[in-house]
Amino acid sequence: MARPDETAELERLLNIMAALRDPETGCPWDIEQDFATIAPYTIEEAYEVADAIERAAWDELPGELGDLLLQVVYHAQMASETGKFGFADVARTVSDKMIARHPHVFGDESREKSADQQVLDWEKIKAVERGGRARVLDGVALGLPALTRALKLQNRAARVGFDWPGPAEVLDKIAEETRELVEAKDSADHAHLTEEFGDLMFVMANLARHLNIDPEAALRGANAKFTRRFEAIEDALARQGREPRDSDLAEMDRLWNEAKLAERA
Repeated sequence: MARPDETAELERLLNIMAALRDPETGCPWDIEQDFATIAPYTIEEAYEVADAIERAAWDELPGELGDLLLQVVYHAQMASETGKFGFADVARTVSDKMIARHPHVFGDESREKSADQQVLDWEKIKAVERGGRARVLDGVALGLPALTRALKLQNRAARVGFDWPGPAEVLDKIAEETRELVEAKDSADHAHLTEEFGDLMFVMANLARHLNIDPEAALRGANAKFTRRFEAIEDALARQGREPRDSDLAEMDRLWNEAKLAERA
């Protein structure tokens, strides 16, 4: 049950959002927005939450979670203005869903089962909710980042036995897909080249799954590392009154290696 201060702050946020959208006294920018224009911000805020968690930036996390909550409130306010639904409907729907999908907590099912079994039971409940003949890959959202969606599709298929035995077989497949990409490289068919590149990335995501690695997190880490080391190149050149455009690949590669060694020291 929500504490009084939580209820009051949520009510305050809902009132602020309503004021921002007021057609006569609200903010012109907020009034002009719709679901489609706000959706990209919703995705961006979710990534910023993930980024704060990845960096263990606990002092930043309340603000980032607040920004994400604002997105939910924003969508609910726009929906309420046209009578589609309101914030209470959003909260009620997810509460009902959580209760229905956790009979081992809110019902009379036993909690004496593994986390893996609970995941399988969750999927069975979702299939019943969807009704009709449920396909294994149903419900994996198209709007997910491609690497995350690949992982979810592969996990779903693996639950019914469609999976390689282990990383060794996936590595063999990576070698095969790499050869096919190399063969397609000299082709004039760019669509085919793109397809082969996608196949290789899909299998790389599968390798991450077999190694218990989150590919999105791994790539975010690689992006952060690249940023650090490139900025180290810029800083080294700046100390000489120069910029990267004043350098060449050989020098920048040497500075990159120096930054790499400094990180490991």
